[in-house]
Formats: sequence, structure tokens, C-alpha cells
Amino acid sequence: MAFHQAVHDLLREVSQQAILPHYQALLAHQIEAKAADDVVTVADHLAEALLEHGLAKIMPGLPVVGEERSHTDPAVLERLKGDCWIVDPLDGTNNFAAGKPPFGILLAMASAGEAHTGWIYNPLSDRICVAHRGKGAFVDGEKVHARPSGAEPPIAAISLIFLEQSRREAIREHIAPHYALVDIPRCAAEQYPRLALGVNDVSIFERTLAWDHAAGVLWLNEAGGKAARPDGSAYRVDEWQRPGLIGAASPQLWDQLAERLAALPA
Repeated sequence: MAFHQAVHDLLREVSQQAILPHYQALLAHQIEAKAADDVVTVADHLAEALLEHGLAKIMPGLPVVGEERSHTDPAVLERLKGDCWIVDPLDGTNNFAAGKPPFGILLAMASAGEAHTGWIYNPLSDRICVAHRGKGAFVDGEKVHARPSGAEPPIAAISLIFLEQSRREAIREHIAPHYALVDIPRCAAEQYPRLALGVNDVSIFERTLAWDHAAGVLWLNEAGGKAARPDGSAYRVDEWQRPGLIGAASPQLWDQLAERLAALPA
């Protein structure tokens, strides 16, 4: 309990010191292009530095794999094969830079390529989602069980941003008609809670970087939903270059979407 409280305190402290003071207050030179359709801000860098410092106090000697440090030094990604922290200091940066929600902090602990503990933190509401492998999923200390929205057709948040054009068109033609499509939040720290809390039913992710998905996959699975590769294999944090991931509010919803994806024209 003390360990989880220390982590929550750190997430809140980083939010208050590095993230919220810059929200809707960024200057032009504090936002930089990172890649096509992606930015990084001074808040990302500061938050990651504070998290690294704080995590070293909580668990001395445990390596950290941070999104921004990995971007400048890809060799850091080798740490994902062993025991490590995995940090996305500011998930949803594009939203944050535009002065709008959602955004959050994603944090996970992993061993031998598998996440075993995860946190999803919302700085604006102070909501904390926590999961530990085999012990369930929690929101603000209360155990939760994933529930579908109950909508018919099911609600799908599908990101087409990183798909090749042919794949994008195939999904629009063969997958979209079976669902009520909604905009993606461009923030995994928001998308995973939506899948368990009755807001969205299914989601497809193309990019599967560890800092975006380690905590969310674990949390959704522990809540009784399902997140896995389209072929049904488990998500591993050390397979960050492997594309494709499905998240769903229930195993049944997952199976339906996986079958439809498998039937897409090659």
C-alpha cells in the first residue's frame, strides 16, 4: 500500500510541478516538432526528468525507459527486455499542446518483457487507475470490472492515422459498418479507461509502443476486458516494433472484432 501511495504521490507531484503549470500556457518555442503529426513540449521533458528522479527514490537501481529519452537514445529500448520502469511522461501531447484534454501520465513496471504493474493518471481530475497482475484493476482505490456500453451497434474508437492507405480503406469498408464510430482521443491514458468504463466497446491500435500501452493493456485485462494482438497473442513490451493491437470491453467483443480483421482482404 505504501508503495502505491508513493507512486501516486509522485504522479500528482509531477503533474503539479511540470504539467499543469504549462497547460494552456505554452509559448511557441516550448513546442517542438518531434515527427510527422507529433510534437513534444517543455512539459514532456520536465515531467520525464522529475519522474526519473522520483522513481529512483522509490525503487533504487531499477532502470527507466522513458519516451523522450528513448527518442534521443534508442539504445534505452534494450532495457525493455529486463526489469524496468516504463514512462510516458505526458501522453496526449498533441492535445496538451493545443490546450485541450485529454492527456495523462502512463507508468508501468515490467519484467522479462511483460508488464506486471501499471498506473494511468489524469492530471486534471486526479483520477488514478491502477492494476497489478493477478490482483484486478482499480480506479481511485475502487475495484472495477469492465463493462460494455450496451449500445447497438457497439461503439468503436479506431485510429487510422498510422495505417497504410489500403488497410485504411479495408477497415472503412469491412469493419466500420458493424460499429458506431467515434473519434479517438489520441491519448491512450484516456482510451483504455473508456474501454472498461462503458464509454467505448472496442478499439484498434496500429502503433504499439511500450510507453503507450504497457499500463493500459494490463489494466484493461485485469478489469476483465481484453487487450491482445490481433492473432490473440499477448502484448509484450519488448516487441515495440510489432504493429497491431485490439482492446475491447469484453472477450466476446474482442473476438468479434478479431474475426472481422482476420477476414480483411490481404
